[in-house]
Amino acid sequence: MQKLHLSQVLSQKLSPQQIQFIKLLQVPTAELEARVEEELEINPALEEGKEEEKKESEEDNFEDNYEEDLGYDDNEVNLDDYLNDDYGGYKMQGDGNYSPDEEDREMPISSGISLHEQLIAQLGFLKLDERQKTIGKQLIGSIENDGYIRRDLEAIINDLAFSQNIETDLDEMEEILRKIQGFDPAGIAARNLQECLLIQLERKEHPDDPTVQNAIRIINDCFDEFTKKHFTKIQKKLDMGDEDLKESVNMITRLNPKPGGISDGLVKTQYIIPDFILLNTDGKLEVALNSKNAPELRVSRSYSDMFDAYEKSDKKDKKLKETVTFVKQKLDAAKWFIDAIKQRQQTLLKTMHAILDYQQEFFVEGDETKLKPMILKDIAEKIEMDISTVSRVANSKSIQTEFGIFPLKYFFSEGITTESGEDVSNKEVKSVLQSLVDEENKRKPLSDDKLVKMLNDKGYNIARRTVAKYREQLQIPVARLRKEL
Repeated sequence: MQKLHLSQVLSQKLSPQQIQFIKLLQVPTAELEARVEEELEINPALEEGKEEEKKESEEDNFEDNYEEDLGYDDNEVNLDDYLNDDYGGYKMQGDGNYSPDEEDREMPISSGISLHEQLIAQLGFLKLDERQKTIGKQLIGSIENDGYIRRDLEAIINDLAFSQNIETDLDEMEEILRKIQGFDPAGIAARNLQECLLIQLERKEHPDDPTVQNAIRIINDCFDEFTKKHFTKIQKKLDMGDEDLKESVNMITRLNPKPGGISDGLVKTQYIIPDFILLNTDGKLEVALNSKNAPELRVSRSYSDMFDAYEKSDKKDKKLKETVTFVKQKLDAAKWFIDAIKQRQQTLLKTMHAILDYQQEFFVEGDETKLKPMILKDIAEKIEMDISTVSRVANSKSIQTEFGIFPLKYFFSEGITTESGEDVSNKEVKSVLQSLVDEENKRKPLSDDKLVKMLNDKGYNIARRTVAKYREQLQIPVARLRKEL
């Protein structure tokens, strides 16, 4: 009888339950609690608390129903192999080894989509050539946290010439700046408060509305008087009535003077809570799942008893049949969710265990140069799961170490072959490259050809184009732009 792992089944036609499991696997720790709360709310057969011991016959019945519900055939899938793998050496809440005190070592860090990332994404929708995109990125990079560009455009032009080797002029800069000022949130990339308010007013849904037009006149022609609240002077200068002035001033005061802040839900800050906590005890590494990844859930005993009572009663009553069906659906859903959470824990641990074994030297010393080249396929083969499963874990999870919090994708990189035939991570090569540039004589900076020779002398077989690519990724300018007097 051929046995397939769940990850292999997932690569075939997916059932609704399988899709739910994939989504559950991708959920980071910070969001898992909300997902569990949601399930508790919609399913009265699911409760918080330690799972009660089940009779052996009950467990067998559930596993049969569970595999049947997922659409598995006993001849194709052995779910026991997936659910009951041994993960010795790891701690999980509920196994008696995990201490709630370990949760105190959490160090959440701010993450999410930043304002600059939002603006770069919007830049991609403009029909710009690569040169114009570079200018746009330079302008976006000059936007401060409150949403303003306070640097003189001439200074930004000079930056482009020296760091990007791009020649431009004030007219072109202002043209691209105006495009960026059309991005959300409204008022972004303004050079002062007056411009910020005008941008927002000009983007009103009905720009021809008299109140909007009066507001624009106030900001354009009487900005100084407006900031000093000299409303009588504004009325006299613009020949504006009391009611018109009041409506326009109210509109202006409702505008956002700091568009770089959280506005209209566009820039949303969330907190990353590490999914794993790595402990180093005298060189012995142990990884624990964050306690929030292991919620204590159980099937409601009252619902189980209710189902048992209905099962023993007369089935001829139509309403009773419907009740039995409803209760069974809720019980099956609760059991499925509990097991899906357990599968999630086991899949996370199995993946993290493999990464830990692969990158043992880094986790002991925290030295980036100790990272080995590692791709998704390496881990997938090691844990006998599909690459897509490893990818889902790596892309949304992080680990807390004594050296800081790292996303799991940090540990994946391509390799470079050394003179001795050994494969090393490109992170190591980039680190060496950065050191060479940091230590160079700035009066005679190293050319790419020279950097290639020096890296080859150190045993790294690397081509000039690869050095140029790594240098650009490290945001190191070409040699002539690194030259100092």
